[in-house]
Amino acid sequence: MRPYDSDRLTAIAIALSAEKRLGALLDLILSEAMSLTHCDAGTVYIREGEVLRFGNMVTLSKGIRVTVSDEGGDVLPPVPLDRHHVCACAALDKRIINIPDVYSAADFDFSGPRRYDALNAYRTCSMLVVPMEDERGRCIGVLQLINAMDDEGALIPFDAGYEKIVSALTSLAAVSLNNSRLSKAVYDILHSFVTVMVDAVDARSPYNANHTRSMVRCAERFLAWLDETGSPLRFAEEEKDPFLMSVWLHDIGKLVIPLEIMDKPTRLGSAGERVLSRLCIAELSERLRAATRPEEAEEALRESERLRETAALIRRANAAPFLDDDTLAALRALAGQDCLTADGARVPLLSPDELESLCVRRGTLTTDERKEIENHVVYTARLLGQMRFGSDYASVPLWAGAHHEFLNGSGYPEHLSAAQLPREVRLLTILDIYDALTAEDRPYKPPMPPERAFSVLESMRDEGKLDGELLALFKRSGAWKKD
Repeated sequence: MRPYDSDRLTAIAIALSAEKRLGALLDLILSEAMSLTHCDAGTVYIREGEVLRFGNMVTLSKGIRVTVSDEGGDVLPPVPLDRHHVCACAALDKRIINIPDVYSAADFDFSGPRRYDALNAYRTCSMLVVPMEDERGRCIGVLQLINAMDDEGALIPFDAGYEKIVSALTSLAAVSLNNSRLSKAVYDILHSFVTVMVDAVDARSPYNANHTRSMVRCAERFLAWLDETGSPLRFAEEEKDPFLMSVWLHDIGKLVIPLEIMDKPTRLGSAGERVLSRLCIAELSERLRAATRPEEAEEALRESERLRETAALIRRANAAPFLDDDTLAALRALAGQDCLTADGARVPLLSPDELESLCVRRGTLTTDERKEIENHVVYTARLLGQMRFGSDYASVPLWAGAHHEFLNGSGYPEHLSAAQLPREVRLLTILDIYDALTAEDRPYKPPMPPERAFSVLESMRDEGKLDGELLALFKRSGAWKKD
């Protein structure tokens, strides 16, 4: 038996605790155990329910090395937990099984190794099978080592002296494997929560349904392009997912924005039908007055025609992307005018709120409504601030809540400046504006073609609002192109 330095066990314990990737973790376990026992082959099995699933496998003399992917997936069919299989027996009984020569062992079904030997011109001889027990005594896997060798490479039985040290190694590995699983479970829960929240935002508004997903696709492509080109602004692997998380969550505050504001397709919104109905009734009432009061007919017909023209003006203004000065003047002239109701009373033709909504020069939102929409970033930061984003994800609430800030301090809600806006926020802002400009599902405007959208973005760069270097890279990357 070769001596084993306790410092080496300490070092491997540290390495195991630091590794979170399943494939790399299993490779570390297997490589260290094989090096310790000086054997030719080995397999790590992971217990899932009533089967043992193949993890990593190595056969040095055949140049075989199979590493399970972090996404899972079976390398070979799983081994059922019954006593015909030595690895299953070790798991069920939680005991070490040391077999000098499998061809002389009658207690287990070794037809699998024999088939492997026949197909690969191999000779499976000695075997050491060690259950991997975690800190609570649960067997979560099995380490199976094959063909111990002496210094000249001859096959020999596994020295019994290795059993305790390999068992200690597998116990460390089991704890690390549990931690890896827990880390993945937390990761999966977090991402599932994000997907649910984004679906909730999307379900509220058909006009926002594609925005976040479109931004995420664009961001993923851009990050990949930065890697491919070796850009100095590329993201480290541990930085990518937190940034993408901030993209997924940047509009989560829209959950609390009233739908009548968020989905307002016209200036009057839900009040449009009421206003036009009022004008229609007033016009009909004037016609009725002309028919029943001959002495007032001329005046009533003039009023009827005026109301019809007013209704046409309101319809045009209500849906127009932009109002010129003449249209605004015509609308403002309606202030203080009244009209007939069905019972002959006179009421204001437009309320102050209705007139204010109609007189929005660009878009559909009044000043107060726009402020409410802008508050979605405040709500985003507030909602995410109540979650515990640790480690690499600690800045997600800040990045997500700052995506309407500009480098020159003219953004909102905090009017942050360049020194306060990291690369992640700068990129998120560019992605958000580009997608908003080119979106095909906005009720209040047609989509811009990419060249015009980049012209707008470059104007904002020239005004000191956007990061010019990131914008140039984003444009050159082509990540924004539609599938």
